Amino acid sequence: MAETLTTDALALARSELILGGQKSGKSRRAESLAAAWLAQAPAHRAVLIATAEAHDDEMRARIARHQRERAERVPGLVTLEAPHDLPGAIAQTGGAETLRVVDCLTLWLTAQLMPVQANSEQKVPPAGYGRAQAAMLLQAIETCAGPIVLVGNEIGLGVIPLGREVRAFVDALGALNQAVAAACERVTLMAAGLPLTLKERAP
Repeated sequence: MAETLTTDALALARSELILGGQKSGKSRRAESLAAAWLAQAPAHRAVLIATAEAHDDEMRARIARHQRERAERVPGLVTLEAPHDLPGAIAQTGGAETLRVVDCLTLWLTAQLMPVQANSEQKVPPAGYGRAQAAMLLQAIETCAGPIVLVGNEIGLGVIPLGREVRAFVDALGALNQAVAAACERVTLMAAGLPLTLKERAP
């Protein structure tokens, strides 16, 4: 069973990046931070900016299940779907009283680099593709009016993928994670439901 997060562990940073593998507890930590924020003051709001897109029945069922379970765990967490214009969603979603939870960066980058409607003959994005979007995301994090929590996958710990397009995506995600980590006050790595603080900027 995952360790219960203490009050100190749930202290909000102005910006936090939560990384981890599949089912590592990334989203649960983000939800716990949102619940703690909502409990602090009646005026506080929390918005989940969801980047997932449902392209098949399994994904539609998965998204619906996550929505039901999230509503039970954090009833006050409002969901906004923004699979493409993530920087715009961050900038336009409330003010200083609103906590934004972005879940997740990996799916957002997938939509930028490997859009479903893309020409099947061009599977590898050209060099530099997506850098403009990443730059806008970093600007949105820096200028965000309220606290922000970003969730992303750490997928560079396994074997090197065989496919050229997959290797290009792993490289791009690694670069994005590094850039977002540099921009955030706190970086947390999740493993087996346990948080490990990689970075903590003094207030």
